[in-house]
Amino acid sequence: MNGQNTKIPILSFYSGGGFMDMGFHQAGFDPVWSNEFDSSFAKMNKQGISAWKDAQGLQTGYSFFNSRSITDIPSNEILQQAFPSGTPDIFGMVGGPPCQDFTINGKMEGFAGDRGKLTAVYLEKVIEIAPTFFVMENVTGLIRNQESRAFLFGLLKKVGKKYLIDHAVLNALDFGVPQSRERVFFVGLRKQGLNKNFISKSLDKSWFPFPVNEKYRGAEHKFQWPLISDFGGKPLKPDTLPIELCVDSCLVSEEEIGTMANAGEYFNLRIPKERLETIKEGETTRPSFKRLHRYRYSPTACYGNNEVHLHPFLNRRLSVRETLRIQGVPDEYQLPLDIPISKKFKMIGNGVPVPLAKAMADAMSGFLVSPGIQAKAVVKQKSVETI
Repeated sequence: MNGQNTKIPILSFYSGGGFMDMGFHQAGFDPVWSNEFDSSFAKMNKQGISAWKDAQGLQTGYSFFNSRSITDIPSNEILQQAFPSGTPDIFGMVGGPPCQDFTINGKMEGFAGDRGKLTAVYLEKVIEIAPTFFVMENVTGLIRNQESRAFLFGLLKKVGKKYLIDHAVLNALDFGVPQSRERVFFVGLRKQGLNKNFISKSLDKSWFPFPVNEKYRGAEHKFQWPLISDFGGKPLKPDTLPIELCVDSCLVSEEEIGTMANAGEYFNLRIPKERLETIKEGETTRPSFKRLHRYRYSPTACYGNNEVHLHPFLNRRLSVRETLRIQGVPDEYQLPLDIPISKKFKMIGNGVPVPLAKAMADAMSGFLVSPGIQAKAVVKQKSVETI
């Protein structure tokens, strides 16, 4: 690898607010190039990541942030921007292509939709840029819809000529995030330079050690969760229930509303108070106006269109800070005041929960330095322990 930097660099596509990048940075990787076409998302990404890094005394920002459409950026230009001194031996690509065309709440246009096509673009960039590894995250509808699954695996077959590919469905709740959010993760490892014995053993079976957190594994059924409560009541938290898996751990106090960035930003409700009070705490199976339970996890963070998540015991919607916390984003991450709240909620709902991204990054870091993988020991010096 060129230079003295021992961190493995990554290129980040469809970065949104930078939540995936944050998780990889926490695991010891170095996001050197990032791309986000939506100008509001890009602005939030730059300020949020910079504020987070600045609070820790880290170098702020990215080496290069590109705000053009990924379809308009040649792959050689991406490499030149990310690595002006020359492409390193080891680097990765990460990204979560826009997923609305594969969601139940979306148009379900799949790869025929404009956003669905960006998944194909990402995989094309993998072939052209040839990173050592790649990670792609998306909604489970991508593989559970038979038509989308068939088309996707056709694309992956082309990528599979040069990469070993594996995938798994992970739930953020199983990694300490107070939110049930299932996502499918694809990982690819470039065959060039790999130990031939490893390749032959891995072609017909799952080979990547996807992360598992034993403390939270199977959390939905592992812990005792309280039932729905009348609004205005005082439900008790079961003694064995980890508070970090509960919405209560994400709620802002009255003091924080006046002192913490984004804590007091929320939409005002136009529904009469009397009607709101009929919605019980924990009544989250409603099509909209779901009232969260303080001692339960949140349903999937999705705050666009008519999806409304209500505060457990106050007659208001969740605030921007509360939704950031539900996504596992540190409080040092701060969003600018001049961005519309609707854009903030959309960006937050699109993101990968930071602890889940870190778990994936930790798994990749450990895998890259494991024995028997590389034909040449080219990445051992890049172990997280040395960073």
